[in-house]
Amino acid sequence: MAISYAALLSAASSCSVAAGRAQLLQAVDTEFTADSVEWCPLQGYGRLLACGTYQLQDEPAADRPRERIGRLYLYQVQEDRPDGPLQEVYRRDSKAVLDMKWCHRPLAGRPTLGLADASGSVQLLCVMEFESSYTLQPVSHWAEEEQMTLATSLDWSSGKRGSPSSQPLRIVSSNSKGRLHLLQVGPGCQLVEEASWQGHHFEAWVAAFNYWQTDVVYSGGDDALLKAWDIRMKGAIVFSSRRHSAGVCSIQSSPHREHILATGSYDEHVLLWDTRNMQQPLVDVPMQGGVWRLKWHPSHHLLLAACMHGGFQILDCQGAIGGEEKQVLPCVSHKLPNSLVYGADWSRLHAHHQLRPSMVTGTSVSNTEVTPLVLNKMERMSVTSHTDATEAASHTKELLQTVQDRKSWGGLQEAESRLCDSDHSMDTEPFDSNLLATCSFYDHVLHFWKYDSGEA
Repeated sequence: MAISYAALLSAASSCSVAAGRAQLLQAVDTEFTADSVEWCPLQGYGRLLACGTYQLQDEPAADRPRERIGRLYLYQVQEDRPDGPLQEVYRRDSKAVLDMKWCHRPLAGRPTLGLADASGSVQLLCVMEFESSYTLQPVSHWAEEEQMTLATSLDWSSGKRGSPSSQPLRIVSSNSKGRLHLLQVGPGCQLVEEASWQGHHFEAWVAAFNYWQTDVVYSGGDDALLKAWDIRMKGAIVFSSRRHSAGVCSIQSSPHREHILATGSYDEHVLLWDTRNMQQPLVDVPMQGGVWRLKWHPSHHLLLAACMHGGFQILDCQGAIGGEEKQVLPCVSHKLPNSLVYGADWSRLHAHHQLRPSMVTGTSVSNTEVTPLVLNKMERMSVTSHTDATEAASHTKELLQTVQDRKSWGGLQEAESRLCDSDHSMDTEPFDSNLLATCSFYDHVLHFWKYDSGEA
């Protein structure tokens, strides 16, 4: 599909603005319908953006239903140009991607992306860097035993800045049969199922941690229920709410203020909750579109919402959280024609030039020390499909061992023995990120935006 940049700019100029505006910087054709975008949160890697796609094949096989295929992209922004353009550095064909999240800590010294796909699997892929470019290589995966099941979402327990690295690192995921799975990241980044339980009668669209109390997880399903679970008691239910009138699609705990929870639904409403009193939400915000994803700004009480046919919106929740009037102020409401916005995320890019430190404390990484043998392996692995995930994970471990043996990355072995580096690797410098990305169905476009709050 050809994209008219002039047409997109024209559509962008017509956005409804309350207290700010969104300027379109770039539109990228993702070929398949795009439904997930995630900026890397780790220090020095904030210019990396992952995008996942979902495509239902036009023609089913004679003896099989239509297959859900997808592609995973990795883009980067140049270090000296934080406002773009985005450059594709890697792509990998796979099963359809339904959700993905970066881990907020480095694993084995590397940025790691968790991915939920249409085969019912949760995969971990780590960032590998060679000659100033990047790839995403599989390191482990966990698969749902039941066939014909979609993994619909995932969340890491490490979503709050400053969360203790001594805590067990976990992933919670949901699936299309209404089940929830709690996975622990074990030695060697292996995923081990810790618990599994039936959470909803229909599709469980989303599962998420309480970042301030990670023994509590939330879930939302097509049964219009919002639930909380205590994982210390094998998934014992803490509460269940029918305050939403349609399927609950999005949940995110605030990383800035304890007890604050945001939820979104097909009922076209965003609710903000105080988790100490879940009888009534703090505020109810109509959104003019089903709310598929919610993302808190990395440093402010701004909430970014992907609202399907309603485009994307940015809400200022400061008043609702800390003020007496309990109101939410709309900052930007933006629609594009023939588009369903499913993915949205804030970047953590700094306005100034960002240097990338080594992910392993006290070491210096030299790309020139990587041998041609290792580079050839990386080139072969870069086209590995999801169906070869186990083999690819084995090759990745072999690759890492090869690098260790040649001592190309000093200290990596020490980092792997620690499993997770401390949280100072999450970007903790003061910054005011005003860049974001969204992606959409039908027009299969990844959009790169600059947000202007309108404040002097």
